[in-house]
Amino acid sequence: MSGSRRLVHFSWWMIVPVYAGVAFGAAITIPRFESQLFPHLVTRANVGSATAIYSSIASGMLTLTAIVFSLSFVIVQVTSSAFSPRLVAFIARDPVLANAMGVFVATFLYAVGALSGIDRGGSQAVPMVSVNIVVSLLLASVVMFVVLLRRIETLQINRMLIYTGNQGRKAIEKLYTPLKSATPAARPATETAPRSTTILAHQGQPQALQTIDVKHLLRLACNSGAVIEMAAEVGDTVVDGMPLLRVHDAAKPIPGRALRRSITLGDERTFEYDPKYAFRLLVDIAIRALSPGINDPTTAVQALDQMQDLLLRLGRSQLEIGRFCDSEGKLRVIMHFPEWSDFLRLAFREILAYGQNSVQVPRRMKALIHDLLEVLPAQRHSALRHWDARLSSVIARSFPDIEEQREASTEDRQGLGISPHPPGDLQQ
Repeated sequence: MSGSRRLVHFSWWMIVPVYAGVAFGAAITIPRFESQLFPHLVTRANVGSATAIYSSIASGMLTLTAIVFSLSFVIVQVTSSAFSPRLVAFIARDPVLANAMGVFVATFLYAVGALSGIDRGGSQAVPMVSVNIVVSLLLASVVMFVVLLRRIETLQINRMLIYTGNQGRKAIEKLYTPLKSATPAARPATETAPRSTTILAHQGQPQALQTIDVKHLLRLACNSGAVIEMAAEVGDTVVDGMPLLRVHDAAKPIPGRALRRSITLGDERTFEYDPKYAFRLLVDIAIRALSPGINDPTTAVQALDQMQDLLLRLGRSQLEIGRFCDSEGKLRVIMHFPEWSDFLRLAFREILAYGQNSVQVPRRMKALIHDLLEVLPAQRHSALRHWDARLSSVIARSFPDIEEQREASTEDRQGLGISPHPPGDLQQ
């Protein structure tokens, strides 16, 4: 795990100042020396018309920039109220938004700066290089505006669910390897209880643990002959004084600064190396849709579609990855990762609680569990059957009528679509 995510986010919002700086530098240099460097591209033209065109482009860019700001506020408001406030940050960091604003600002600054090159020294000359640059920037602004409008399509609920699911799939691919056997991998253990322990605690305001550099921790543990145990896991919020990690039986001390470089903290959770966060957001969207004020169980069914794929990938992965050894097989780093039952509880518990009175939700969950039981290895079945039994219990409690119970217990991937037909029906 690496800690480069903070730099990436920072660089996105540095896009606008970079555009502005380049445009400003070009605006004060190119028009000034254009007549000397490219005399054949300087023409005698209507100075008043050129000035009017530049001024119109500059003022138009201010309008487009205002529209972009308005769209940004709409995106934040819609995302926060309709889906989940935790999705706002990821949508607002869209590089398309930053690039669009950068192009608009660059066009405005260059158009204003290029005015100084018109009729310089009363020559009645209009530098054509600047004209071409301004026109090119104007066309680029139009293209970016169209792209930005198309970006609004991502606010459709299904696209937001797909986006969240994709982030979860990326995290699963980074973290886990395919399941190699039907039994969990052997977990090496320390030979004796630790004789000495040093604790690295968090200092400062509450922050989320975003990434852990396991390779760096493993190198530090090997060099000091220690066992490093993470006291917090990715996604946890740590407060002042809370232990981040513990160093057991170090032959030589490890500087706290070196240990802290292995951990990335931030103001919010991220998808990177945290598949639980994708589940968290999908569940948030589902239970918001199931709230009495919205009553949209179909959205909850679509969220379960994405969670089924995530659970399928997790069920086929080696989830027991929390122990890391050196080249000699000695345990050096211990981390805590969620188990199969943790993912199932996160995916089912709240949706089942909020959607127990909706026919669509239990039908979709029945189909989800049945599909996973058919394709996942046997070691994943016990937890799935537990949730199948809990689902049946909730259905019996929520639907007093026998016919309603039977209907709610029917497996249906669409919630209320086409019920599966008995095998005999295919022969008739």
